[in-house]
Amino acid sequence: MANLNPDFSDSTVVVTGASAGIGRAVALAFGAAGATVVNADVREEPKAEGEAAPTHERIRNSGGEAEYVETDVSDPDQIRAVIEAARELGGVDVMVNNAGVYTKRRFRDVTPEEFEEVQAVNARGTFFGTQIAANDMLDRGEPGVVVNTSSDTQGRAAWDHSHYAATKGAIRMITRSAALELAQDGVRVNAVAPGPVATEIREGWSEEAEEMEPEGETPDLPLRAADPEELAGAYLFLASDEASYVTGETVWVDGGGHVC
Repeated sequence: MANLNPDFSDSTVVVTGASAGIGRAVALAFGAAGATVVNADVREEPKAEGEAAPTHERIRNSGGEAEYVETDVSDPDQIRAVIEAARELGGVDVMVNNAGVYTKRRFRDVTPEEFEEVQAVNARGTFFGTQIAANDMLDRGEPGVVVNTSSDTQGRAAWDHSHYAATKGAIRMITRSAALELAQDGVRVNAVAPGPVATEIREGWSEEAEEMEPEGETPDLPLRAADPEELAGAYLFLASDEASYVTGETVWVDGGGHVC
């Protein structure tokens, strides 16, 4: 079977939340495809046990170009700062709004503070990440691509996820609304909706996944839990010329969970 091998050697890609998990896998994949990668994260160090080198150093060690810019995406001014930093590297061509926070809490127990924190990073960070990157692309006369990280919870209810799922539903509509308005300017906006992925954002999830029956499956997951690297191809495809006629779409990479 042929593989999709897009070439991003002339592109600058900003990935928010690229120090760990899905964002790290996506950033490394773009780096391997030749892109200059900017990791915009609140922390530089990776979180996974056994991982020592920050994402931008991993890319550099493999012969690529990458930078780290400390960024809290809940603050639009910090998003503007990382987009300005990307200008020094040629200007953002692909914006991946991936940074997110996740907490489990029963609906009746969610506090206003917890709700606001998740909304600020997940929903507001994606909204203004999309807006600020698109404005910069158009100011430079270089319309590009935005890929947002949503979740399978954008379309289904799950225990202890109400405040988190609300942000992911918002990201779906941010993606669709932005795609509609920016299409005439040549900017494409899409999203990836991951299913269960063993990442550091869900502490202890890897151990839980190993205990699922049978053989790591859940009753509502036809395949299995994913490794972060298995999601990266969807981001590269949506950012590539192969997806030139795709906008406003959410690609489900969830092991078939949404069909159950």
